[in-house]
Amino acid sequence: MMPAHETYDVIVIGAGAGGMTAAAVAAAEGLRVLVIEKTAFVGGTTAWSGGMVWIPANSKMKEAGLSDSVTDAVQYLSSTVPEPANAGLRAAFLARGPEAISWLEANTELRLQPVKVYPDYYPERLGATSGGRVLEPVAFDGKRLGEGFARLRAPLPEFTLFGGMMVNRQDIPHLRRVGKSLRSTLRAARLVAAYALQRLRSPRGTTLHLGNALAARLYASLLARRVEILFSADVEDLSMQGDRVAGLVIRHGARDRLIAARRGVVLATGGFSHDPALRKRFFPPAAGQVSATNSSGTGDGLRLAATIGAALNTDATSPAYWVPASLFTRADGSRGVFPHTVTDRAKPGVIAVNAAGRRFVNEALSYHEFVLGMLRDGKGEPDRPFYLICDRPFLWAYGLGRIKPFTRNVRRYVASGELIEAADVAQLAAKTGIKPSVLTATLASYNDGAKEGRDPEFGRGSTIYQRHLGDAGHKPNPCVAPILHAPFFAMRIYPADLGTAIGLKVDAQARVLREDGTPIAGLYACGNDMGSIMNGNYPGPGITLGPALTFGYIAGRHLAEGAVTMAAMPAAVGTRV
Repeated sequence: MMPAHETYDVIVIGAGAGGMTAAAVAAAEGLRVLVIEKTAFVGGTTAWSGGMVWIPANSKMKEAGLSDSVTDAVQYLSSTVPEPANAGLRAAFLARGPEAISWLEANTELRLQPVKVYPDYYPERLGATSGGRVLEPVAFDGKRLGEGFARLRAPLPEFTLFGGMMVNRQDIPHLRRVGKSLRSTLRAARLVAAYALQRLRSPRGTTLHLGNALAARLYASLLARRVEILFSADVEDLSMQGDRVAGLVIRHGARDRLIAARRGVVLATGGFSHDPALRKRFFPPAAGQVSATNSSGTGDGLRLAATIGAALNTDATSPAYWVPASLFTRADGSRGVFPHTVTDRAKPGVIAVNAAGRRFVNEALSYHEFVLGMLRDGKGEPDRPFYLICDRPFLWAYGLGRIKPFTRNVRRYVASGELIEAADVAQLAAKTGIKPSVLTATLASYNDGAKEGRDPEFGRGSTIYQRHLGDAGHKPNPCVAPILHAPFFAMRIYPADLGTAIGLKVDAQARVLREDGTPIAGLYACGNDMGSIMNGNYPGPGITLGPALTFGYIAGRHLAEGAVTMAAMPAAVGTRV
């Protein structure tokens, strides 16, 4: 279907978190909104993510009895984002982030709750908090979307159970204690029973958590306001009226059509993680080509804006947000990318080694810092191998990558090459191309301290963030245990990105800027199309979605509050063949 109208107040390109937020705000303010999505689904990478939203000094912290202030947040960011670039945008984010969340909860389907214990990634820095700055979406019933549920991008299958059941963070400890605790066993039984009933009517579970719940809530907000969404459509060009963006040309099927936008156009196409040319231009060679993002992020918004003189914000200490990832092939033949965020690296009894067989980083650091360690160690060489090393007790208790805990038979993972198994350390070294004497010495050195819960080399488990990701039931150090019991396992990991940090220059109203710093009238950007306000640093969980929602909100409000300045629509509006 082509759009129902030739003219809208606002056109949003991209149906991820930032784009849907901008559309929901504009629609809630009474504007006619069109969302153009190049794929067949809403949600983008958000639908695959943990759904964390980092908003310092949000009102929900106070309600939960947690203290924070903008002053503390400024102090924390001054050390974790030390570069002066984009200071004005960070100030706008801190000032308007809490406002955005309160407004969205009052006017849309968005509902968030504070994660009371989830430390900032550098908890030793002044101004850091141990929890509450990060918000998570409240669980959502996908049945409320009706037929629209089929348009919500499904979560990664590797993050579901039984072929489509989502669980939240509170469920995971109970699932680990099934058979050991009556309370946990009953809770797990209720979850599975509810899922079984849902599957009678749906191809997957309809109780949604994490980023899937966030995307669903934003999508529900669009459906409630009858926002028109055009799927599987490409934007060919921006349409100008003088020096103002007045609309765009879309291609849907074999037809082109010019659609006018009275107030403006919002770019929210997801950055350029899957554009080889832009990756080569901005990424270090050692970063390679692996991305944990949705494949639709091919730099569309950046290219559209460049044609009318928009400036790129390249003031970034890192061009992307990083995560270590393992690769595998699914049963349907598709390539899978598993992001090793919080499920395994910090647990006791696993280490990471480089191509020489030596540890190179504290494994319990944030995923972003972990990959920065990989890139430093890689010395600019693409495809330099890195491995996670563990033994059978670890694999059974915690899993590794997409291999879930309590997996009895790992033969298919070994047969595919995803998991390397060996009867002893020397054999494991041979299978990974590492000198046996070096890997043996590395494990011996690590085990020597680990037997007492110590990590003299890297101090693993030394901060509340690291301990939070470890196993609280393991004493004395929740992040450290020896690796002793055969068989031994290795899994290759790669530097991967969770999204790009280089994007369009914008002002505090989310308006796209020219090289001379002046705003391009009628053009806005948010999400990863907007340059990182953190300059490619990663201070805490949700520092991509927090700014995405905030600046999506800012763009939507500014569009709604601005006067209509277009005197007339271009005479060329219509259908082209």
